[in-house]
Amino acid sequence: MAPRSIRALPAALPPLYAFEVDGRITAPDVEWMAGILEAAFEANGTVDILIVMRDYQGLDVGAAFDPKALRAQARAAAHVGRYAVVGAPDWAETMINLFSPVSPVEAKTFDLENEDAAWEWVRSKGPTGG
Repeated sequence: MAPRSIRALPAALPPLYAFEVDGRITAPDVEWMAGILEAAFEANGTVDILIVMRDYQGLDVGAAFDPKALRAQARAAAHVGRYAVVGAPDWAETMINLFSPVSPVEAKTFDLENEDAAWEWVRSKGPTGG
């Protein structure tokens, strides 16, 4: 079953995985996304991730504590090079920016009107990117 609020975006430059959030995130949504990322970690070792939050309407409690999502999140520190979030809600942007300096993942947030810059940044070559 395809997720309701998360869909994959064509990234064109593997190992970049891009997703769009449009609506309220549910447990099936995060399980679907976690499955894609778990397979990507196995296939590629290190990947880059871009998430575009067009119309984020919250997160169900079941989605926040989904075992598959928590496992993928725990593995992300060892398997994600660059992580860009476009249109993050204020609380998420604050968390990403707060923890980015102490995380092995190079993370950056962008406003929706700067989506092109996010794609450019996450695709660019760098010490941990691309």
